[in-house]
Amino acid sequence: MTSLALILLLAIDIVFFIVIVHIIMSWLITFNVINLQQPFVYQLWSGLNRLVEPIYTPIRNALPSTGGLDLAPLVFIFGLYALEIIIRNNLV
Repeated sequence: MTSLALILLLAIDIVFFIVIVHIIMSWLITFNVINLQQPFVYQLWSGLNRLVEPIYTPIRNALPSTGGLDLAPLVFIFGLYALEIIIRNNLV
């Protein structure tokens, strides 16, 4: 059972990293630091969007409208962290 929990914790860490990269990349695109006209940047961005948008969409639908502020990544990171705490506390 411990090895299964450790595999789940590794998966949570990977998903957390993907979400952080998506957040940073969205800021860089918004402030024109990187350009979506570059093929590598576009492929990376579209791949990240395909990974995180199915997760963000239900969260965005449940949250009230906040204008231009997207709180879905924050809520998702909070959920990941809560899940990690639950798994770590049940390892003992």
